[in-house]
Amino acid sequence: MKVLDLQCLHGHVFEGWFASEDDFQGQLARALVECPMCSDTAITKRLSAPRLNLGAAEPASASPAAPVKSGRQEVMVPPDAALQAAWMKAVAHVMSQTEDVGERFAEEARRIHYGESDERGIRGQATREETQALLEEGIAVLPLPVPPALKGPLQ
Repeated sequence: MKVLDLQCLHGHVFEGWFASEDDFQGQLARALVECPMCSDTAITKRLSAPRLNLGAAEPASASPAAPVKSGRQEVMVPPDAALQAAWMKAVAHVMSQTEDVGERFAEEARRIHYGESDERGIRGQATREETQALLEEGIAVLPLPVPPALKGPLQ
């Protein structure tokens, strides 16, 4: 089993497990390897070293993503993996605690707001115009981009 550190064009860092280098390259060529945060299939391998367990030393914590000047070129330092994991956990929590009402979101949010339906946490899809209209009516809504990896059934 080969464990690779991977990165998408948006700087999201993640780990992939493959049977071999050929397996990785084959899946990459068929666009089967995708970022769990944004579904980008433009994936590159990051430099990595084998993990050596040399004792109980604490790993150094990485800082959040920030542009770094390198000569004439500006490079983006990849986001902290712990931040990505926390974001995924927070979105998974919201999804597990709310009801998916799909495209009926604006209609159901109004029904709840005006007491025509039981109060509960809901999520779904709304257009920019629907979201703006809800806000103008005093109905609190929050756009929440859901990583594609969390759009399927939760376990």
